[in-house]
Amino acid sequence: MLDIKVETENWQTHIRVTEQALSDLVHRIGGEDDHFLVVQRIPDVPGTYVQVWHEHGGDYQMERRSGGPATHRRAMIGTPERVAGLMARWARAEPEWDAGVEWEDAGMPEEAPVPDLPAAVREQVEEQVRLLLRCGYGTVDDLAEAAEEYLVADGVRPVTPEQARQVAERLWLERVEKQRQWSDTTDADRLERAFAALDERGITAREHFSCCRSCGLGEIRAAGREDARGFVFFHTQCTQGAAAGHGLSLYYGGFDESAETTTAVGREVVAALREAGLAVEWDGSPDRAIELSPLDWRKRLVG
Repeated sequence: MLDIKVETENWQTHIRVTEQALSDLVHRIGGEDDHFLVVQRIPDVPGTYVQVWHEHGGDYQMERRSGGPATHRRAMIGTPERVAGLMARWARAEPEWDAGVEWEDAGMPEEAPVPDLPAAVREQVEEQVRLLLRCGYGTVDDLAEAAEEYLVADGVRPVTPEQARQVAERLWLERVEKQRQWSDTTDADRLERAFAALDERGITAREHFSCCRSCGLGEIRAAGREDARGFVFFHTQCTQGAAAGHGLSLYYGGFDESAETTTAVGREVVAALREAGLAVEWDGSPDRAIELSPLDWRKRLVG
């Protein structure tokens, strides 16, 4: 498995794919609305990626970047096999992964200087971005958008898109560096594994799902398999509570809306959570949320 995220022109995103799956994607591109792939490592490092563009009948234009515009290079590659091999070696961070490739400058323009934010504005925006980073579900683009919109009032926008991007990227890199020190299994890792197991067993399990409990209950049926027996989720406000150290509430139920099925689903959810090593509080009532507390919320960024 390669620790990468692959995005395509037709809006598909593939997380942690095998080398064969990456090769299949490279071989696939070239048709209408499906000309390119962008590959980033997990966790994402802003400005660091490889990508390829191809049209059926032509060569493959491969590009790499490892920072600012001056690091952007491109080369023409003749076969999809070679492109896929280069991308896989880049994903594994192999030394001299691109040996033999004749790169040329891509001619990307230098970025204009970004004015500093006033200290009071910067502190407020940074506090919000750090909270979202602790939540762990957003991308750099999501964080930049949140930073830009956070202090908007009465049509006044104190943070420009460029300033927001700069804040988001700087704090993202700080978080990535901190994340590299996590050699242990976190409770967020355990929860992800428990939810994956529940999903396979016919219980639609979704993390950071919808904006609130009522919206989540209205949307969860369409979020999973048609034959799912029940569901469990936590919404974005719950995530922020967990990131702030307050534990996590999980909402669950059966799709037949009976108390019996809801209770049965609750028991199955609790069993999966405990099997994953999480501390669970639930009194067995179908009217009570399942609580995870205490909770070591260190969610790994993907990007």
